[in-house]
Amino acid sequence: MIDFTQWLTLPARTLDQNAGDAALTRQSQLTKPAGSLGQLEQLAVKLAALQGTTPQADHVHITVYAADHGVMAENISAYPQSVTAAMIRNFASGGAAISVLAKHLDASLDVINVGTVSELEEIKGVQDQRIANGTANFHQQAAMTEAECNQAMLIGQHNVECSLLNGTQIYIAGDMGIGNTTAASAMACAMLNLPASQLAGPGTGLNAEGVSHKATIIKESLLLHKNHLDSPLAILRYLGGFEIAAMVGSYLHCAKSGLPVVIDGFISSVAALSAEQICPGSRQWFLFSHHSAEPGHSKVLQALEAQPLVNFKMRLGEASGAAVAIPILRMACALHNQMATFEEAAIAGAIN
Repeated sequence: MIDFTQWLTLPARTLDQNAGDAALTRQSQLTKPAGSLGQLEQLAVKLAALQGTTPQADHVHITVYAADHGVMAENISAYPQSVTAAMIRNFASGGAAISVLAKHLDASLDVINVGTVSELEEIKGVQDQRIANGTANFHQQAAMTEAECNQAMLIGQHNVECSLLNGTQIYIAGDMGIGNTTAASAMACAMLNLPASQLAGPGTGLNAEGVSHKATIIKESLLLHKNHLDSPLAILRYLGGFEIAAMVGSYLHCAKSGLPVVIDGFISSVAALSAEQICPGSRQWFLFSHHSAEPGHSKVLQALEAQPLVNFKMRLGEASGAAVAIPILRMACALHNQMATFEEAAIAGAIN
């Protein structure tokens, strides 16, 4: 069993600058005007530096972490808590958006139950790693104990380690947990020192009154825990969720192991911000897929200095936005690796 404290202190890997420089040189030699493929060129060069070789995005692994939230007792969601368990079954049966996308991308897909409020029947294709019956209600107490938070992070660490053994080139983590936009918004407020009114959003479909109530619950919770929110780990433990902590653990291990990550939407970006604050330098291993319709996402992206690839006004979660971005990555790699150089095409002189 890995020692949590020792693992946590490991630094993020540095990028392979030589591989990045070589990719940049190749881009200047391809049969096109310099910079004419725009962000596709930048993606290929960045991925080359991350992977230390010619950029590849063929072997993609997706993990959806699912859990319930005690703060649901405060009536902060348009959907009932039972939806989390129902969606876990839907993932396993192939009916969810990410299930369809993973199949279309020929990506491997793990579904891990890290803490539904009740024990589920054995479901083929679902890993049962429940830590507890959902988190505690952070409007009244810390969402997780230190041991629970550490356990959730190590579940993410272990999943990444397994995916590395299977030859994964790109890792994606997704979330499922009714109530988790409240947890993520509260975490973002604490990490960015911003009021709840700027980060609370509709989540699964709250109206204006519901969003206002959600912001009030977050504000009161931040006040309750204000003397304890003195580190990114404490913020995660007091305000987060099991699935968010597992995502943080997975992102940290990707950064420490040198595995590129495609970040999904709001929840994923909050987990990415947490990972960067826990282990500075992790951010360089993250590629941001899409700009979520969830209002708080803009503030989190700004803090991460992130420019997502697309803005399709998605707000589903479960890694769907990240999966949608994979074909763009694959096209960037294909163009970089398969286009002819001026020399190969016997074209005299570069196109300016």
